[in-house]
Amino acid sequence: MSIKSLMTTELVTIDANDYLSSVREIFELVTFHHILVLEDEMLVGIISDRDYFKAVGPRLGTPIETERDKMPLQKRAHQIMNRRLVTVKNNATVLDVVSCFHKYKISCVPVIDELNKPIGIISWRDVMSALCSQMIKKQLHQEQS
Repeated sequence: MSIKSLMTTELVTIDANDYLSSVREIFELVTFHHILVLEDEMLVGIISDRDYFKAVGPRLGTPIETERDKMPLQKRAHQIMNRRLVTVKNNATVLDVVSCFHKYKISCVPVIDELNKPIGIISWRDVMSALCSQMIKKQLHQEQS
C-alpha cells in the first residue's frame, strides 16, 4: 500500500506570521486537527488543535469571555507552532508512517518533497481507514469462496 493513495493532498496551510485569529477561523470551518505552517512555501511547523486551545485558554468563545481572553488571538502562528517536525518523503511506506506514529507519539505526518515543501499529510485515521477497507474486502472474498 502506497502512502500516495492514503495522504490528503488538499492542504490547508498558514504563514508563520499569521495571527491565531486565522487559526481559529480555520479550525471552526474544518474537521481535521492539524494546520501546516509555512515560510516561503517551506514547511517550518505544525499547529494542532491542542496547541491552539492550550494557547488561547478555556474561556475564549464562551459567555464568560472577556477582552483579556481575546488577547491570545493576536499571537502569531510561529509563537505556538511545533517546530520539531516529523516528516516523511513521498516515497515512504505505510510502515514508515506507522513507525513515526508509534516512535514519536504523533497522530499525523506531513509528506514533503526534496525541497521540504509539503505535498500531503497522512493521519493515523487515514491508515486505519485503509486497513479496515482491506480487511473487509478480504473477509468478503473469503466468504464468497
